[in-house]
Amino acid sequence: MSILLYRIDERLIHGQVVIGWGAELRPSRFIVVDDELAGSEWEQELYSLGLPSGMEVVYATVRDALAGLPGWASDETPSILLTRDIESMVALGAEGGLEEVAVNVGGIHHAPGRSDVLSYVYLSDQDREGLEALDRIAGEVSARDLPASPKVPLQSLLKTG
Repeated sequence: MSILLYRIDERLIHGQVVIGWGAELRPSRFIVVDDELAGSEWEQELYSLGLPSGMEVVYATVRDALAGLPGWASDETPSILLTRDIESMVALGAEGGLEEVAVNVGGIHHAPGRSDVLSYVYLSDQDREGLEALDRIAGEVSARDLPASPKVPLQSLLKTG
């Protein structure tokens, strides 16, 4: 499988992903699944500025990603797939695309209605429901901000807060 990391992170491409996870996993491609960003070339340029030279980036809507996921998962290009929100990752798994996949919750930040679970994860009741739905369709759901950090299982995330 060439998608090395499936990650939910509101900041999408940023230092933890590029340097922290990138140094560990050595991807050649980032796949960013976000309906709004997929339609904004200038925002795509901003996100791409922090990437190493020669790094491939694919910006896709959820619909386009559903079509592209089987190919990305089976080709030889090592990749990191990012979604900004839980709902987008759930949509990717709705048709069986995440059955044996570990999904990393990497950054869901403070907002009205959310309570802190970890220093980098704040969840609302709706977020918790989304993670439970994701757990039913993915191989594993856990939180971890960086590769060297301990993995926090989903059940621990749901109990806290």
